[in-house]
Amino acid sequence: MSLLDPSLRAILNATHGDPFAVLGPHVEGGRLVIRTFLPRAEAVAVRLASTPDVAHAMSVRHPDGLFEVALDGQATLAPYVLEVTTRDSGDVAQIEDPYRFGLLLGDLDLYLLGEGRHQQLHRTLGAHPTTLGHVAGTRFAVWAPNARRVSVVGDWNGWDGRVHPMRQRLPQGVWELFVPGVAAGAHYKFEIAPASGGPPFLKADPCAAACEHPPATASVVCDESQYVWCDGEWVASRAVRREALDQPMAIYEVHLGSWARNADGEFLTYQQLAEGLIAHVTRLGFTHIELLPVLEFPYDGSWGYQVTGFFAPTSRFGTPDDFRAFVDALHQAGIGVILDWVPGHFPKDAHGLARFDGTALYEHADPRQGEHMDWGTLIFNYGRNEVRNFLIASAIAWIEEFHIDGLRVDAVASMLYLDYSRKEGEWVPNQYGGRENLDAVSFLQQLNAIVHEKHPGVVTIAEESTAWPGVSRPVHLGGLGFTYKWNMGWMHDILTYTSRDAIHRRWEHTHLTFSMLYAYNENFILPFSHDEVVHGKRHLLDKMPGDTWQKAANLRALYGYMFTHPGKKLLFQGTEFGQWREWNHGESLPWFLLDHAPHDGIFRFLCDLAHLYRAQPALHQRDYDPSGFQWIDCNDNENSVISFIRRAADPEDFVVVVMNFTPVPREGYVVGVPRAGGYAEVLNSDATAYGGSNMGNGGFVSTVDTPAHGHDQSLAVTLPPLSCLVLKPA
Repeated sequence: MSLLDPSLRAILNATHGDPFAVLGPHVEGGRLVIRTFLPRAEAVAVRLASTPDVAHAMSVRHPDGLFEVALDGQATLAPYVLEVTTRDSGDVAQIEDPYRFGLLLGDLDLYLLGEGRHQQLHRTLGAHPTTLGHVAGTRFAVWAPNARRVSVVGDWNGWDGRVHPMRQRLPQGVWELFVPGVAAGAHYKFEIAPASGGPPFLKADPCAAACEHPPATASVVCDESQYVWCDGEWVASRAVRREALDQPMAIYEVHLGSWARNADGEFLTYQQLAEGLIAHVTRLGFTHIELLPVLEFPYDGSWGYQVTGFFAPTSRFGTPDDFRAFVDALHQAGIGVILDWVPGHFPKDAHGLARFDGTALYEHADPRQGEHMDWGTLIFNYGRNEVRNFLIASAIAWIEEFHIDGLRVDAVASMLYLDYSRKEGEWVPNQYGGRENLDAVSFLQQLNAIVHEKHPGVVTIAEESTAWPGVSRPVHLGGLGFTYKWNMGWMHDILTYTSRDAIHRRWEHTHLTFSMLYAYNENFILPFSHDEVVHGKRHLLDKMPGDTWQKAANLRALYGYMFTHPGKKLLFQGTEFGQWREWNHGESLPWFLLDHAPHDGIFRFLCDLAHLYRAQPALHQRDYDPSGFQWIDCNDNENSVISFIRRAADPEDFVVVVMNFTPVPREGYVVGVPRAGGYAEVLNSDATAYGGSNMGNGGFVSTVDTPAHGHDQSLAVTLPPLSCLVLKPA
């Protein structure tokens, strides 16, 4: 071969699509020919494993670092090492040649990748420390079917894309390479030369197990986890409970970067966060936490919703094993962990998925289908098998690798509608002329079917803000297959109502009661999430009308209605003690408020309310069955009072809830009840301990033989101002 040979020039210029055809060992004309390209080498020799004492000097085929040797009498491939003299320092070291190793990925892996059915994608693609023969190194693989050339670059090769070009496996378009000597902790990216002929660019690994701490953007080689889980009892019981619609679920939504920080304003570690959250959530009485996205993301201001690492826990708080220990500790404390998961869009950051191989690979090429104009992000192409595979494998990895108990799927409405936030002419109808994104529907159904089949007991939750039918209906019945759906309608209605001055609430009464007309259409979660306390919306306490006392009383009553209304519950951090200022992702919650009124009272009330909710089957067993709820009176708009019954699976186990949404106390207020006898006042939001005026019924009230509201018996109760009473037959 001459120096003018195009194959050699392609190696020098890093444009060769099949480096194994040139580099490494080859039998040519009855001789073993070995070639290597080492730009930083002054001299290279070959030592065969069979004759390690003999150094076969390689000739310089090009001064840029191309070396070659032809070994007469050696007509078969044989193991060897390269003895390299470094150009700058003169140091001599023996290294293994990446190009003497054979194919890495098996035929089954490649077949499943092509079919879009490889649910263990993160174990096939990405970076995996491994040993081939007796040689330790890291196996790299990445999907980039439209690239002209892909190299793995990192801190071991000077980030030089000429050094380690990868082998392409066709027709799937996966590139692979085993690099000897690269171990856990190494930083790397993929250098991709697009087929268009443009300049090469760097991309982080889509399947990386770990990433650099932002704003750095390299992927990090991770050893196979050796973490020993101690939550076996929790995971086993989760599978037995399955979806547990009849169990209490109170979710504490957390942004780890702002829940608490150290004295210097820096992030806490996963371990510190676990310790603090376990103590707080246990006292609060909630059953789960829900983490705003902890999938690696580059920009703090996105709160995690612009993901670049779909398989990697963010490095802001520790390592992947640190995150495993975080989840494990919460499980051992009896607290479930739900992950906010974002398959609806991804950012345009240069190191991320956008135009990954120089083409619209993960996203739609047409911006009418592939771009969220409002958010400045890109939309996944759900019609592409490999893209669906990537997302479903991400979901499965978080469940299997990190023992996550549920996935809250962000922005489902934006996925379901082709015209979401688009004007006429800015979107492309589906094949039937409609606005429904049929590919996204199919993807969500596939996701939910796989998760529920493989991991019974793991829940999926849709943040879906429209009236799309059957969101929480099983896939085999035509639904999307989610376990739960956020009840955005209830949230908007009740906040509209409670933000009105009490004197005007008589004309807003339907905002209190309308939710019961559709309460059983879906398996609803009642959310007061992070979205309700940012962007000028004010925090919940500050939304309430009146003076400080009335604001706090209103908020306690609001929480009382939330926890006695059918549906599971979700509250964002800081709402549990009624902070005043809007949430700021860049600083810790104002925990000092717990030492002051009215915040301490709000917190104590919510703790007692959540524990009551968990202790009383009537408040959770029949959340999704009409037999679990009965209005006593939903029409007293003049007094802004509502009353209702919640029943357990045993219809004789019930509680009576009476709510007064005005600051006017009402004595002798008549409420019809289904059973004669005494009723214990098990909760009164106006108690002194909660910062209230301490009006009530002395903890007990008895029925009288006066028919009311269709019942033969009734109670004459004292209703404190802006209050929630929960009464239970004694």
